[in-house]
Amino acid sequence: MAALRAIALDVDGVLTDGGVWWGPDGAEWKRFCFADIMGVSLARKAGLIVTLISGEDSPLVDRFAAKLGLTDITKGCKDKAAALRAFAARHALRFDEICFMGDDVNDLAAMDLAGFSAAPANARPAALHQADLVTHANGGNGAVRELIDLILSGAGNPACSRLSGGSHAHREKATAGSIASRNEVTADKRQVGNLRGSWRLPLSP
Repeated sequence: MAALRAIALDVDGVLTDGGVWWGPDGAEWKRFCFADIMGVSLARKAGLIVTLISGEDSPLVDRFAAKLGLTDITKGCKDKAAALRAFAARHALRFDEICFMGDDVNDLAAMDLAGFSAAPANARPAALHQADLVTHANGGNGAVRELIDLILSGAGNPACSRLSGGSHAHREKATAGSIASRNEVTADKRQVGNLRGSWRLPLSP
């Protein structure tokens, strides 16, 4: 079974609530959550490599990365799967050692490539359907912290193969040509166990 070594995060809609404020002088503002900031810090202290992969070329991504000492970030990204491949190559990672968290259709290819994928509760239906794990929290409101807490909660316990006692939703992948509605996806809840048949979360040596 693969042990998780890295987390790749979309920014808008995952680390933020997906909103943006524009000031009269053209300044752009985004809201981040301190729970998520602490979660990223805890992940790094536990030895996980954390990267940001954002479709926007915003200086606020740099500001967030600088605050947390993140040196591997990708901005203005139009192909997040390619960015994830490059990240894996830079750090000699296998894809099954990476978790990707996204919230929209431009994240789907990266979510599919990563060994484990997650989405906030308010992600778009296609992302909810693609995700192996959907958090209870919304993007920009603790979803990243929730994911990281689940990953770290059983660190060092090789026998641990469940997330939060199975309280989270495990989503089946969409069949070709079909995307479930938000209600259908939300209703598809089951105990989380051996995700994709090869994953073991939380961390194991």
